[in-house]
Amino acid sequence: MVRALALAAALFSATPLLAEDGQEAVTTFTLDNGMDVVVVEDHRAPVVQHMLWYRAGSADEPVGSSGVAHFLEHLLFKATDTLEAGELSATVAANGGNDNAFTSYDYTAYYQRIAADRLELMMQMEADRMRNIRLTERDIATERDVILEERNQRTENNPRALFAEQVNAAQYLNHRYGAPIIGWRHEMETLDMEDALSFYRTYYAPNNAILVVTGDVKPNEVKALAEQYYGVIPANPDLPERIRSQEPPQTAERRVTFRDPRVAQPYVQRSYLAPERDAGDQEKAAALYLLAELLGGGTTSYLNEKLQFEDQKVVYTGAFYRGVSLDDTTFDLIVVPADGVSLQEAEDAMDQALADFIAEGVKQEELDRIKMQLRAALIYARDNVDGIGNRYGQALSSGLTVEDVQAWPDILQGVTGEDIIAAANEVLRPETSVTGWLTRDQEVTQ
Repeated sequence: MVRALALAAALFSATPLLAEDGQEAVTTFTLDNGMDVVVVEDHRAPVVQHMLWYRAGSADEPVGSSGVAHFLEHLLFKATDTLEAGELSATVAANGGNDNAFTSYDYTAYYQRIAADRLELMMQMEADRMRNIRLTERDIATERDVILEERNQRTENNPRALFAEQVNAAQYLNHRYGAPIIGWRHEMETLDMEDALSFYRTYYAPNNAILVVTGDVKPNEVKALAEQYYGVIPANPDLPERIRSQEPPQTAERRVTFRDPRVAQPYVQRSYLAPERDAGDQEKAAALYLLAELLGGGTTSYLNEKLQFEDQKVVYTGAFYRGVSLDDTTFDLIVVPADGVSLQEAEDAMDQALADFIAEGVKQEELDRIKMQLRAALIYARDNVDGIGNRYGQALSSGLTVEDVQAWPDILQGVTGEDIIAAANEVLRPETSVTGWLTRDQEVTQ
């Protein structure tokens, strides 16, 4: 998918985008240096969330430097020309707020949630570290140890995480989504100053960033502050096109068996390559989203009813679809066998249930129930300033537009049962799948 933000307007408009049914009011504009800004007004509480999203994540890393995007995220809390190491977070805390950052495949984001009258201070500090980071070799060594310990705690000490990492690596034959966001350990150990600064100089520029401000703010005030603090930062004229290595046709199903004596509960996981939400073309993704809800979205889902309550073969089922992605994503299934049921029996039961679901078709009453639940959830989500900022930031840094975000609820409501079965037939194909067994060393897996 070609990299593009394609926001609603290239020039500032004082008229916010207002959706029906009281959806959030959104105003967008673009600074002269190419930085895109999204403002979502909510005046019910005197708080604001200031988020800066860079269109650069682990899938944008150079080959051989996995983990550098996350490494740099850590390093941006070190010193700048005007701030001491840790001073930004200390200043946010001293003003009664909180801050953090996170890295994903397609973006890296930094945020502060604070009283609305402190927005200017947040912009001043965030703009400072966009261009003025000052690193020492000690910073590099210290934070490299930190991220390695983070991998120890979250991955090496967790057989489920190690298993998921292997399944993901098997799913992607050529794309960078197959590498873990935190990085492969042997490559993390070699990350140095030049790796970090090269990524920083390439991607940390206003024309590669999206500012999302949500809460008790007015668009014209945000625009004035953004121009004052971010607008003076030069664009990177050498920003590369966001072109990743793409997947070749997948023509062979793959299997992964991960054995670890620490496994408390063996289970089966199935991953299928699946299309993502694309700008102006979200209907297939909406069908897959609803397919995941119907198959594994709760205790009344099809797989749960069939496998846990009727056949009593499993104790847990789940279906997951992560549609917000720049490139092809995955559709995933998990079944945890009941006592006395082998992994092979659980996998066979899952496959039979999937075949039955496609043959029977979608029950309209089930689809109507899920659509009603989604409608209610979206209404409640408008009360969450953090969630709103994340929703727009993730979407826009992954190639979607404001209009796509606001159209999504109506697109979901327009999906039919026939659309869902068509999507299932297209995506749930063995040749694009990876089936994984997580088991203990001593367990027989035939």
